[in-house]
Amino acid sequence: MKTALISIGAFFAVAVQAQEPQFPQKGAIEITVLFPAGSSADVTARLLADGMSKQLGAKVLVVNRPGAGGAIGYRYVAAQKPDGYSVVWNSNSVSTTYHSGMMTLDYRAFDAVARVLVESPVIAVKSDAQWKSLGELVAAAKSRPRQITVGNSGIGSHTHISAVALFKAAGAEVVDVPFGAAQVVPSLLGGQVEVVVQLPAALSGYVKSGQVRLLATLTSGRDPALSGVPTAREQGFDVSLEAWRGIAVPRGTPKPAVAILEAAIRKTAESPDFVQASERLGVRPAFMPAEEFGILIAKEDAELARIMQLIGLKK
Repeated sequence: MKTALISIGAFFAVAVQAQEPQFPQKGAIEITVLFPAGSSADVTARLLADGMSKQLGAKVLVVNRPGAGGAIGYRYVAAQKPDGYSVVWNSNSVSTTYHSGMMTLDYRAFDAVARVLVESPVIAVKSDAQWKSLGELVAAAKSRPRQITVGNSGIGSHTHISAVALFKAAGAEVVDVPFGAAQVVPSLLGGQVEVVVQLPAALSGYVKSGQVRLLATLTSGRDPALSGVPTAREQGFDVSLEAWRGIAVPRGTPKPAVAILEAAIRKTAESPDFVQASERLGVRPAFMPAEEFGILIAKEDAELARIMQLIGLKK
């Protein structure tokens, strides 16, 4: 009798399992974006979501959860059920937000799925600004200590750290003005700040229309998407701080779900449509699979902690 009961129980367990829809057929996948609509993070996330929807045959929705340098979005996703349906469009901010003291969880609260693209922080001014090169800007900042205003995407953000690291390396004192990401470019165009350190996707339209001039990229070599813009290193300032974006899920998400997401991301990131759209936005597709991406995040976390300690931003 006992054996019969076990057999019946096993039968029903298999039956229930068979009825459980395979991932991702249970519902829509939600990508949490840490910054507002219209930001570079938002624009690129929607591009990725469109491609993933086609690859998966399921809805992939973008939801903006901005605030606190990304902490609000990270906390939300970390608290969700680890089933693959709630993911975060993460970036270097997972480390910078943690080390700046804005959130208590770090990258270990998530499992890496895939890196998708790389962006080059750029130093930009209005097209009618007097400075035609990074050298001219730095010289002006040295001659007028703490008078030139430099906007970035918020305290502890990647663009904030990039700005502080650049001008510290140059030996120039400026006034850092941390905005929300959506306010940075309008503040430059409106004259509230004279310089911004920002990611290209937020600036590409203004560069093409002739309203904004790029003085330098903060990359180790010239960005193919911005081949006409010299690096800070080329101009004598040894600073390189590339930004990446990718997908991560709450820690403990089943590996089969991670593998399905990773495959859809790879196909999307390597598709001609995605590559061409990325080039127009000034970002570079740079797919990296889950295991390698996880190693990169851990390695970079230690490096960002070191840099933030040096420039006085680590709490």
